[in-house]
Amino acid sequence: MRARHHFHIEYLGHSISATVQTGDPGAVEVLVDGKETGNITTHDDRTVLVHTELPTEPPVPVTVRATPGPGVPRCLLLGPDETEPHVMAPRIF
Repeated sequence: MRARHHFHIEYLGHSISATVQTGDPGAVEVLVDGKETGNITTHDDRTVLVHTELPTEPPVPVTVRATPGPGVPRCLLLGPDETEPHVMAPRIF
């Protein structure tokens, strides 16, 4: 069964959203400031990394680590040169 889960975080003055679609195959879509900046197809419940950049000068690379399962999907944001990830809050639509 397919379901869509939405996550969001404000980071360095930018809005970062991720949508995780479960199922096989599933998908992860990342938006920065409302524009799609990355997507990837998922298989099973394996964690995937979606690399993208914040629109700054120079661009700041960030990575969204999405875990579709098992259980409830979750997303973390990994900033450059940071050792601790930031939890992306789930959003209900």
